[in-house]
Amino acid sequence: MGERMALTGNDSAAYALKQINPDVVAAYPITPQTELMHKFAEYVADGEVVTEFVPVESEHSAMSAAIGASLAGARSCTATSSQGLALMWEMLYIAASCRCPIVMPVVNRALSGPINIHCDHSDGMGARDSGWIQLYCENCQESYDNTIQAIRIAEHPDVRTPVMVCLDGFILSHTLEALEVMDDGVVRQFIGDYRPAGSLLDVDHPETFGAFSLQNYYFEFKKQQVDAMAGVPAIIEEIGEQYGKLTGRSYGLLDPYRCDDADVILVGLGSTMGTAKQAADDLRADEGLKCGALKVRSFRPFPGEQLRRLLKDGAAVGILDRAISFGLGGPLFHEVRSACGGAATMLNFIYGLGGRDLSLDGIKDLFRALSEAKATGHAEPVERYVGVRE
Repeated sequence: MGERMALTGNDSAAYALKQINPDVVAAYPITPQTELMHKFAEYVADGEVVTEFVPVESEHSAMSAAIGASLAGARSCTATSSQGLALMWEMLYIAASCRCPIVMPVVNRALSGPINIHCDHSDGMGARDSGWIQLYCENCQESYDNTIQAIRIAEHPDVRTPVMVCLDGFILSHTLEALEVMDDGVVRQFIGDYRPAGSLLDVDHPETFGAFSLQNYYFEFKKQQVDAMAGVPAIIEEIGEQYGKLTGRSYGLLDPYRCDDADVILVGLGSTMGTAKQAADDLRADEGLKCGALKVRSFRPFPGEQLRRLLKDGAAVGILDRAISFGLGGPLFHEVRSACGGAATMLNFIYGLGGRDLSLDGIKDLFRALSEAKATGHAEPVERYVGVRE
């Protein structure tokens, strides 16, 4: 049993980083991530970690420094949001291609323009094919738990791939919640010592990093990344199970809630799924509507096979997207529809862009809309914008 604490999402990720005690953290402030690294900088200043903290001049520099530290054999981390993630763009691909096991909390925020500092998932969705693993958090407890597990996942010898731990800006990052944290020693024992695959500073065993590769080898490098990512789902589940034995909180790729007998199911990411679970309970109790919620924890790699098994035949499925794939609806919708073959009644609910609220009553209306589409067989329009003023 761990210690109960009250922490925001930012502080819970920072506390996890303190317990991880990385060798190097390079960071640059950006709303709403700023307080996360402010808190971690306090741990550095107070001598609670031995981390080399590098305050850089931009997010591009933060990722560049994290990559350099990782290739030199250091356990390295950073954090960012929104435009900061966008400024890292070219370096995201290099981190993944160089198989740097960097862990980066991403406090999800809308991308400009127009300028907006509140939550949606356009930043994380834009980076979905950069080669990074992406884990999404429902609450502050998961912000803490996922950050710790991300170290084990990223550094696994069969993975060696960077991980984003995504938490909703302001909704989680600035919300105070009670959560359970482990002792520092327990965390250190769980993650273990970092054993890098190599080091650019090891002159006795020289290696090439960042090589120039044309038609002769580039394709093979990319296929190696694909092959490594294919094995990640099983490792995420294995580490989540081990974490459950340690804490009582097990983690997988997906988190199904009352889906076994559900006639209508909402699928989504992040904090909204906590509200969806409450809406499902209320509608079952008050209206007899068999509702379920399916939270996608691992968006990359996408657990298509596991999701297909959970979305049983006959259930109407609504996919919640807090981002747009222009001309195609929402990015999560297309992942789910592709995985399921498009056989079930499916609606795409695009919501919450720029931080617009989706209330408990609003989610209940989405369940009702799904139920109506299932009953009538009328599922048009498939793509629906929730709460937008026409």
